[in-house]
This record gives sequence, structure tokens and C-alpha cells, in this order.
Amino acid sequence: MIELSNIFKYYENKFQRHYVLKDVSLNIGQGEFVTLMGPSGAGKSSLLNIVGLLDAPSEGEYRFFAEPVAKLKEKRKAELHKSHMGFVFQAYHLIDELTVYENIETPLLYRDIKSAERQSLVAEMLDRFQMVAKKDLFPHQLSGGQQQLVGVARAIIGRPKVLLADEPTGNLHTKQGQEIMELFQKLNSEGMTIVQVTHSEANAQYGKRILEVLDGRLVKDEPV
Repeated sequence: MIELSNIFKYYENKFQRHYVLKDVSLNIGQGEFVTLMGPSGAGKSSLLNIVGLLDAPSEGEYRFFAEPVAKLKEKRKAELHKSHMGFVFQAYHLIDELTVYENIETPLLYRDIKSAERQSLVAEMLDRFQMVAKKDLFPHQLSGGQQQLVGVARAIIGRPKVLLADEPTGNLHTKQGQEIMELFQKLNSEGMTIVQVTHSEANAQYGKRILEVLDGRLVKDEPV
């Protein structure tokens, strides 16, 4: 499903190259729950962004569902991202001008889902995350933890084939964090592929496989 071959990511500065990822090769099958771990600056988020089609590698090949991503037109890439992927960002990335309800609804608008079904799905998410009373608030009126919950709800509402999560519980208290990880585990058991970045050993135990990234290289790949 996700095939990375000899991936490099670097930035050129005058006559120097700064490498973020070095020769990463990786296969993730459909239905896996994979955790990326490693110190800050190791390249985990960069790798996640490449997998999520938010960034492109400098060298190497990425195939998503056997399609070579580098050869896809931007429109096709955007379609794949919107129709197959959900993303939980560490920095939330909620749309400031939209209410909680509208932020959660956004992915459904890209999929031409009818209004009645959208209303039903958003209502289910608001209920699940106990945000019904906050549905008309804007992001700046929410705490960091509440914004993170909205971000998770937005990421999973469209039942994406792949859920990519960058420190998904970083802004949540312990109980909320456990609930989110249990939800991810449930979604995974129903067939959703999940790739998470975390520093938390406890969160890593919810997955099935741990990949360790160090100085831009994949140095360990082992089952939980």
C-alpha cells in the first residue's frame, strides 16, 4: 500500500546540502498500525509529510497503492490526499474562520457527501468527543486540548484509508490521550491503516510495529 524506496530529503543552502532523510526504504501494508519514534529533529515528521503527500522527496520513489507518486499530476495527488488520507497535526491546523462544526465537516465537503449525511456524521463526532456544546465556537475560543480533539474528529470523520498522526495526544491530558489511542486501535481493528509519530512509549504499544528514526535514517523496525 505504502512503498518507499531509497528516499532522501534535503535542502540546498549555497553549496551545502542539509539532509533530513537519508536512504529510507519502507513498506507499510494495508491495515497496519505503525509508530515512528526517535529524538526531535530525527526526520519523523518529514517522513510522515512525504507519506501524506504534503511534501515530496528530493530523491527516491514513493508508490501509494502501486501508483508512482512522482509521476502523478498535482490534481491527482490532491484527490488521493483528500479521499484516502486523514491527518492529525501537532499544531492543530484548524481553520480560524470556521466554527468547530464547520472544521469537522470540511473533509466531507470535498467528497460531495449530501447535506443530511454530513449533518449526521458531524453530530456523531461532536457527541463522541463531547463537543456538542462547543460546536458554534471558533478555534481561538478553545483550549489546546479541545482544538486537538477537533483535529482528531476532522481527521477520522471521512473514514480515510490511512490516518497519519503527528504527536496526536501531545496536548491532551492522560485520560483523553488514552481514549484517543483506544479509538485509533479500534479504527485499526476495523481496517484503517495508521501511521503515528510519538515520543510516548505507552502510545507506541497501541500499534503493531515500531520504526525508529535517527539522524534521518531508519535504524530499527520491529513488531510491538
